[in-house]
Amino acid sequence: MSGASASDKLLDNPTYKGYVVVVLVLGYIFNVIDRGVLGVLVEPIKAELQISDTAMGLLTGLSFALFYSIMGVPIARLADRWSRVNVLALAIMLWSVATALCGVAWNYLTLFAARSATGVGEAGGSPPSHALISDYFPMSQRATALAVYAMSVPIGTSIGNFVSGWGNVYFGWRETFMLVGLPGLLVALLVWLTVKEPPRGYSDGPSARPRQTPPFLDVFRFLLTRRSFMHMSLAAALHSVVWYAGSNWNAAFFIRSHDMNTGIAGNYLAVFALIGAIGSFTGGFLADRVSARNDDKRWYMWVPGIACLIMVPFQFFSYLSPNLAIVVPAFSIMVVLASMFFGPSFAVAQSIATVRMRAVSTSVLLFIQTIIGLSAGPFLVGVFSDLLGPRFDTDSLRFALAIVGLANVWAALHYFLGARTYREDLAETAKLNAAGA
Repeated sequence: MSGASASDKLLDNPTYKGYVVVVLVLGYIFNVIDRGVLGVLVEPIKAELQISDTAMGLLTGLSFALFYSIMGVPIARLADRWSRVNVLALAIMLWSVATALCGVAWNYLTLFAARSATGVGEAGGSPPSHALISDYFPMSQRATALAVYAMSVPIGTSIGNFVSGWGNVYFGWRETFMLVGLPGLLVALLVWLTVKEPPRGYSDGPSARPRQTPPFLDVFRFLLTRRSFMHMSLAAALHSVVWYAGSNWNAAFFIRSHDMNTGIAGNYLAVFALIGAIGSFTGGFLADRVSARNDDKRWYMWVPGIACLIMVPFQFFSYLSPNLAIVVPAFSIMVVLASMFFGPSFAVAQSIATVRMRAVSTSVLLFIQTIIGLSAGPFLVGVFSDLLGPRFDTDSLRFALAIVGLANVWAALHYFLGARTYREDLAETAKLNAAGA
């Protein structure tokens, strides 16, 4: 870039852009670790606190989802007005401390409160990160960059499952919360000191840089009237019913149905999560490449929709087969398909929003996704497990997970419906960006 300032040269430097993604990935890895640690520790916590599967479903789901969803929008609004780097650093600090405090909870209510505080902190993780990535990378590279960012989910899940499973075996569940929570404070410092705040709309060119942030109600109304955005959000939410059901109950499933301890179950889940990273990258990469090759952006909807449908039979093999020789390969394929929705869905949210709406766009998507997926998924599994318990005993959980997995069919329908209006919504957003709206 001729005559570019030192600041612009840094923002355009591929090495530095890669470094920023790595730091944001690191932050998201700790986000996922701290969010998922409770799922591995379900059985020892349930045994100590003497609570039902339904109550445990509320603890793993609603306690986090309610505050995560409610706080996500105002925190994202702050990120669209203030420094996204500062918001992210403060959020990492909050959720790390809150996770550690889960370890000193003395009853169900105090654990619920600490878990809720974790949700408040984590609400400030993805919206500013997505907005930063969108300003560092143009649309042609955005789904891939967001897919790399989304690989934090399987990587963080893998690390969290392994550390949490064996942390409980050697130290106990309380000490495990502190073990995974406190290191996040160092990541918060790294973000604050080394990530540079880019101008809004930087990757979209000077004509896309807006004069001011639009009022929140205008942003919310804009997103709600984009049918492709709403269908995609509902699709991601329904798929997340299945995602969060599994992530919070899979450890208990392997413990109950395959006679493992938390350490061995954590090993299996850690490997499955790493395999899932293939899906996280592949989903974004495929959406970028296939849509470009066919000059058809609807592939950003079709890729995750097709993955949701193909995933359903593998869920039944994974949860209903008593033979690990069948469960392990079926589970591996299932987690790859399950992870493919991240990059394309995030890219759709960022592309439909104008440049001053991007953090709020992510927060609205995450609000819908979390309030439906995380609130309903773990809770419904707990309810079905308790209802089926008198007949199926410890196997009730495997049937509950299979039943909830059928939500993927509904999710696929919304992805396909969203594809019908996506190109028109993109064209309207492009006009608004060109006008500096």
